[in-house]
Amino acid sequence: MSARRANLETVSTTRKDLPGRLLRLLSLLQSRREWSGRELAERLGVTDRTVRRDVDRLRALDYPVDSATGTTGGYRLTSGKNVPPLLLDDNEAIAVAIGLATGASGSVTGIEDSSMSALAKLEQVLPARLRPRLAALSVATAAVPHRDTPPVDPTVLAVLAACCRDQEILAFDYRSRGGESSARRVEPHNLVTNQGFWYMLAFDPDRQDWRTFRVDRIDGPSPTHRHFTPRELPAPDAASYLTESFATAPYRYTARVTVQLPAETVRAGLFASIPGSIESDSTDECTVRLSAETAELVIQYVAAIAALGADFALDAAEEIAGRVRELGRRLAG
Repeated sequence: MSARRANLETVSTTRKDLPGRLLRLLSLLQSRREWSGRELAERLGVTDRTVRRDVDRLRALDYPVDSATGTTGGYRLTSGKNVPPLLLDDNEAIAVAIGLATGASGSVTGIEDSSMSALAKLEQVLPARLRPRLAALSVATAAVPHRDTPPVDPTVLAVLAACCRDQEILAFDYRSRGGESSARRVEPHNLVTNQGFWYMLAFDPDRQDWRTFRVDRIDGPSPTHRHFTPRELPAPDAASYLTESFATAPYRYTARVTVQLPAETVRAGLFASIPGSIESDSTDECTVRLSAETAELVIQYVAAIAALGADFALDAAEEIAGRVRELGRRLAG
């Protein structure tokens, strides 16, 4: 076979695969912030020159793809005038649909109508094989709304999420529990929800430590366009770190409950959202340290421990101890 004929057959095959390859290229560009030309060529099984041509074809279809030359160059999908179609695999499509279905009872301002509208559009284009899964999950799941939790601005959440994803330093003003405001500049790591509240876990270089920020207290978040190398989280995951930080935070009300049960039994029997640290020096007894901003929450946590059915001793201020005794009398009567 001549070199010219072989080249023509290669071009023919490349053109034949063009629609599917463009979709795969678009999916790759949507999956992370930036790709080098060599990475894309290896993933698609084509040459660097073909990648450049395919990128030009995406641009002709109004997909805003930026490119840069040099050793640090690459391709990335940027924001444009319109929202481009997203390519989702089966699990991603179901996850998005479930999130939209439960979004109406969430704590994000103005999300109810937008969630229902987006869900209707997604259900319309879902492949037939996915519809039974979505229908089963929609029937079997429900979300209980969290009352008395401050709503958060979805545009703020979007900025925070993007900076977490892109490992971009974030600047913002933050209001503490006492109402004091301070300018912060952090390395955002994760967004976590707990009991209806949104929190951002980040490393604060000025304080050289990890910090947790409640999202409804964040004002004017602004990406700095400066990137950072992620640090190792001092916990198995972001949710675990949040729970541990709640347990050790200096809240207004605290209590110590010594329970006649092994630490593992108590840990397994408590709700994960209860912010308590558990200490133990024996195999049949442990002490739970509880802390919260209100006495009512501490009393609820003590009641949850009492519900485990073991003897316990409470060490707390009379404001809490007295109300726990009164609660016990009412339950006994």
